[in-house]
Amino acid sequence: MAKILIVTQARLQSTRLPKKILKEINGKSLLRIHLKSLSKSKYYKNLVVATTMEKGIKKIIDCLKRMSIKYYQGSVHDVLDRYYRASLPHNPDYIVRVTSDCPLIDASLMDEIIDYAIDKNVDYVSNNLIEQYPDGQDVEIISANALQIAWERAESIHDRENVTPFIKNNSTFFGHNLFTSENFSCNQNYNHIRMTVDEQSDFDAIKVLINNLGFGRDWGTYTRFIDDNQYLFKNQQIIRNEGSKL
Repeated sequence: MAKILIVTQARLQSTRLPKKILKEINGKSLLRIHLKSLSKSKYYKNLVVATTMEKGIKKIIDCLKRMSIKYYQGSVHDVLDRYYRASLPHNPDYIVRVTSDCPLIDASLMDEIIDYAIDKNVDYVSNNLIEQYPDGQDVEIISANALQIAWERAESIHDRENVTPFIKNNSTFFGHNLFTSENFSCNQNYNHIRMTVDEQSDFDAIKVLINNLGFGRDWGTYTRFIDDNQYLFKNQQIIRNEGSKL
């Protein structure tokens, strides 16, 4: 049976909304909400938070210790190196990449994508090679071999900061043969829906969702609420992937 390791990245500084993952909704930080969302996964017991050694990072570490969650502290900017080194002690077959600026990540969707990757036996699977799912429900599955090759060969700042571009751009999905890859498709296009956090208006949107629907709902429920109540959300016009990742 394939060994799965979930690695989520978390840091304090961000260009447009510093310390965003420590901002609270109903007494819970976005980081805690994110981790609680992931806790519904059947693979949750194998979870590591890839964080940094920034000034003030103790607040993140203290949160992780209270939740008894493993963590690794590495490079702020070379996130590919951070992921690779965070995974090494666990010797996984596949690494699942998610990010803590996605507090309402749907663990059931994540598990479906993980199982799909295992079944297809490919190096890389994600639900955003073709962007059909809402921004904030992004999941990437990377074989340990692919992650190591990317770590060894990727040289550009963009590839190192964003972890997976080297793998995606050298994969079969884009006509190359260094890695095998597949997209996890959706039966409808929801890429106009936004539930990630890069700006204050994003945080306000997550607050609206939680205050109206509570924690732990599936991605479809949150999506329908946004679609049906656009007037409540000022963030839906933000360009997807415009902000930097954690």
